[in-house]
Amino acid sequence: MSNPYLPNWEYIPDGEPRVFGDRVYIYGSHDVSDSAFFCDYVLKVWSAPVDAPGNWVCHGVSFRTRMDKDHPSDTDWTDNYLYAPDVVEKDGKYYLYAYIFGSKGCVAVSDKPEGPFKLVSQYKYNIDKHYDDGTFIDPGVLVDDDGRVYVYCGYQGSYMCELNSDNMYEVIDGTYMENIIPVEEPFEFFEACSPRKIGDTYYLIYSPRKGSRLAYATADSPRGPFTYRGYIVDNSDKYPGGNDHGSICKIKDQWYIFYHRMTNGTIMSRRGCVERIEILPDGSIPLVKMTSLGFEESLNPYEITPADTACVLVGDEKTLMITQLDTFTRVITGITEGSVMGWKYFDFGVDTASLEMLLELKVIPRGCSGKLIIRLDSEDGEEIGSCVIGAGDRIVKCPVKAVTGRHAVFMIAESAHEGWDWTKDYFVNRQLFDLEAFVFTK
Repeated sequence: MSNPYLPNWEYIPDGEPRVFGDRVYIYGSHDVSDSAFFCDYVLKVWSAPVDAPGNWVCHGVSFRTRMDKDHPSDTDWTDNYLYAPDVVEKDGKYYLYAYIFGSKGCVAVSDKPEGPFKLVSQYKYNIDKHYDDGTFIDPGVLVDDDGRVYVYCGYQGSYMCELNSDNMYEVIDGTYMENIIPVEEPFEFFEACSPRKIGDTYYLIYSPRKGSRLAYATADSPRGPFTYRGYIVDNSDKYPGGNDHGSICKIKDQWYIFYHRMTNGTIMSRRGCVERIEILPDGSIPLVKMTSLGFEESLNPYEITPADTACVLVGDEKTLMITQLDTFTRVITGITEGSVMGWKYFDFGVDTASLEMLLELKVIPRGCSGKLIIRLDSEDGEEIGSCVIGAGDRIVKCPVKAVTGRHAVFMIAESAHEGWDWTKDYFVNRQLFDLEAFVFTK
């Protein structure tokens, strides 16, 4: 399963991945494609076998703050939006930590990791000057090896505290600490706390103040002090969007970073993605760039590639985007002169050099003719062909140089009219076509 890894119609950002038993679960917010607000009034749970982490199934709604025709609300003190949850296991029970926008947060419990979760309590605490007055923004929870439980939270400022492990919701007096991750450089904490323990090292993954990135810091104690270590995933200069939220997870023998990307021209319509990462003996995590791979090691160029798996979009930030036309159709739209689109990585094999290769494109016309320059590995890489797209074309075939090996594929949009001055006001943002899918054939 490539990126995004869930079905086209599903929007699960702020993903917290957890392995329970022989399945990996993703707990996150629930966005709606056509919304002017973040998130929804429900939380949903998806899971996949650890032996086949691309085979996701939906377990439905696990918690809700508003009643529907078949279910009552799980909260009687608020009906506000549910944001960025986390779930941990303790003594055979599964505890959901729900962040409710502008309202008191709460803890719910289930006998199953997929829920449904039943309310246990709002957080209970004796804190004179609580950072967010009980909202517990973006709670990330750590159950340590000794059974002690810690929760990390914050927005434009971080804090943590220890919970009573007997009830999982009561803050132990004297354990509250602010600025566990500083807002100053190099940390630049913004939001999205997610704790993990690997060996004897405590990791805190979070969203820094600038760009679509996830950073991390490490410590020898769950209470810090934390040392800044850098970014885990970063593509802020090659893909449109706002800040990120996610975490790391080991599925069998492979570590992954889960995160999200923006779609539909808004920061409120986010889809989950995942990348393979490596944790080195010194505890560091080498930076990865966003790819189209998801759980795949390579993409097959001879199978149809949906355009919405693009991991590079460079162009007019107001128009170039991946967007949903309907449940069945997602396209790259807003393609104008100079737009760059990239997919990483395809394995073209070793036996194609003597064969004729074609690239077939499925496009939606915008009343303008255009051209796509096809390059390998980067937007300035080797050109292997070009495709002229007529003003009314929907299917376009063009010969390209036969390719072997593993490569990224980049497509750079140009006008089909040579010599035109595209700096003129009447040409600016002139959409050439939408790209729906493509495939290489031999």
